[in-house]
Amino acid sequence: MSSSGTALADTLSAVTTPRLADRVGRVLGGRFRLVSPIGSGASAHVFLAHDVVLGRRVAVKVLHPALAGDVPFLRRFRAEAQAAATLNHPHITQIFDWGEDDDGPYLVLEYLGGGSLRDMLDAGHRLSPAQAAAVGAQAADALDYAHRRGLVHRDVKPANFLFEEEGRLRIADFGLARALSEAAWTEPIGAMLGTARYASPEQVEGRRVDGRADIYALSLVLIEVVTGQVPFAADTTIATLMARVGATVQVPDTLGLLGPLLAQAAAPDPEARMDAHQLALSLGQLSSQLPPPARLPLTPPGRVVHDGEAADDTDLGATNLGAARVTAPPVAPVTPPPVVPDGRARSPRRRWLWPVVALVVVAILGGTTAALLTTNVLGAGSTSHAVPSLTGVDQAGAARLLRGAGLQSRFTATASEDVPAGTVVSWAPSQGLQRQGTIVTVVLSSGPAPRVVPDLTGTSYTDAAARLQGMRLSPARQNTFSDTVPQGNVISTTPGPGSSVGRDSTVTLVVSAGPDMVTVPDLLGTNVAAATRSLEQSGLKVANVFGFPSGRVFFTSPSPGSRVHRGSSVNLYTL
Repeated sequence: MSSSGTALADTLSAVTTPRLADRVGRVLGGRFRLVSPIGSGASAHVFLAHDVVLGRRVAVKVLHPALAGDVPFLRRFRAEAQAAATLNHPHITQIFDWGEDDDGPYLVLEYLGGGSLRDMLDAGHRLSPAQAAAVGAQAADALDYAHRRGLVHRDVKPANFLFEEEGRLRIADFGLARALSEAAWTEPIGAMLGTARYASPEQVEGRRVDGRADIYALSLVLIEVVTGQVPFAADTTIATLMARVGATVQVPDTLGLLGPLLAQAAAPDPEARMDAHQLALSLGQLSSQLPPPARLPLTPPGRVVHDGEAADDTDLGATNLGAARVTAPPVAPVTPPPVVPDGRARSPRRRWLWPVVALVVVAILGGTTAALLTTNVLGAGSTSHAVPSLTGVDQAGAARLLRGAGLQSRFTATASEDVPAGTVVSWAPSQGLQRQGTIVTVVLSSGPAPRVVPDLTGTSYTDAAARLQGMRLSPARQNTFSDTVPQGNVISTTPGPGSSVGRDSTVTLVVSAGPDMVTVPDLLGTNVAAATRSLEQSGLKVANVFGFPSGRVFFTSPSPGSRVHRGSSVNLYTL
């Protein structure tokens, strides 16, 4: 970046951080209280927020205020948010809610504590080919799931690859890139640079874009996480974009077995690229040939600012949902010890008194605090109690713990992919001292959300099974003959399309084995009785006997060796 560009970035950072901090404490949609900034990008600011209804942490992405008055953008934003919210895949960030506020449109997403792939790269970490293959397989599986539902990401880049604390990948910002592309608002100069690094040649040329553009971008991302370099990256956005038109990616040898696969996935011609399903399968097969990958070098956020604490921009973390980190303000210099008027430092005798005074104050405050733990300040109010932890307990256990703490319980339920059914997901209020008899709302898991069996009729068994697996359902195959459905394609499912089933349920795919054909046996020289038995054993029957009933067969129609449908009739000719 040039010196003028650096100065501009510094100025924007200095302006942006206080403005973000000023929003802390605001409640969006009457439900999501902004707790602390997480990051800031050209089109959005991201906050850690508290869902006051369910008592859980979420991430809120507030788009630029200028977009609030852009009617075409808002229309596209609503449509894309609704479509993205229907995605239910273990490697796609969940969208909990969306809305519009005075500060602009916003999205409410799950909060992920493992940081992003961009954070890993910025921290100087590189992945091994085995780690990159594992991450790529997860990403390709998620993209395949979205592509089969008509959603193209259009902005696949390391900042949109987020991780849970145990290292599972989640892709963020589905649909947002398309909505922003139709906005009248213009992003700041250079804001496209992050996306331009991974744009496909057809995006550069303004041609029609489909899921294969996401595969191209994913390939460049996987090359970068191993080598530290993005193919075709240049000093300017225009040079970066134009360098890849018609050009083949040069894959470094450090990628090993991963290299040829990514070269094919990043072919300049979209028709020559594999799709997301093929890439996911290929990466999965490659992973079985590579050494087991080490644990990812996650770069999680710093200290999370909890409710009641002041937001501290120096702790803005890594889980940025596609936004760049907010630059931390400089630390104030340490104030030197006070000096008496004659220029000398305070005497040792004066200095030793201060610790004694501090200890006395702490002792007094400690006694006051202990009293406040059981009564209010006036001594006549109701007793206060700390809310107990309800993590991992069932309804009966939660009720018992709250009752023992002098609190009441109210139970609701919500679907959860991770928390077992009947176990506490969250509770509110969840911390601090509460008056005796306060009602604590406890949210219990009702288990995973039900799945709706899709209509898979006419699709290949391979594609149908992959789609069910992406929905966390178990496919089972049942072959049957069909004269109308091509061999290998799905005839029907059990349960049928539109049925609601639990996660991990088995869905039987009835697959066509093609027409039920049999071979006409060789009956020459046999008598009519023997020929009849042979035909029946083959699944055929006698139509007519032409000639002497006691004669020998010298001709059949159809002829021996012919393939006919089971149950067909055969004419016998005898002498």
